[in-house]
Amino acid sequence: MVQGTVHKYPDNVDTDVIIPARYLNTANHAELAAHCMEDIDPDFRKKMHAGDIMVAGWNFGCGSSREHAPIAIKESGIACVIAKTYARIFYRNAINIGLPIFECEAASNGISDGDEVCVDFDTGLITNITTGKTYQAQPLPPFIQNIVNKGGLLNSLK
Repeated sequence: MVQGTVHKYPDNVDTDVIIPARYLNTANHAELAAHCMEDIDPDFRKKMHAGDIMVAGWNFGCGSSREHAPIAIKESGIACVIAKTYARIFYRNAINIGLPIFECEAASNGISDGDEVCVDFDTGLITNITTGKTYQAQPLPPFIQNIVNKGGLLNSLK
């Protein structure tokens, strides 16, 4: 379970917006996190706190198949991402690196930037503490919870 402040983004946020291509020459996760979302939200790093939650619209993470985008999000301190839908390769990459993600159109529609939100990974219940409304996403299956809890697919296989 996580609770944090929401940073909300529109439909079709592609991987080059999540982490601009000019920073892809580094494998340093902290360096990637330092530039996360800077082209769409220049103040993201200033207003973001560890444990915050990202909410987006349709087709989040479209674009390239690089793992840099979910790594930048996770390493910036985002605890989970809620979107209407994800690009399939982003979805898989997020799970592979241990970034919990939920698809929930109603939550995406009903949650605003700056809201305080709680997400229960076991049940998929998303509670907007600011408004008191709840939304039901599919819970993370146990094998994905194991991957997330161990920090990614490779760590879960050890």
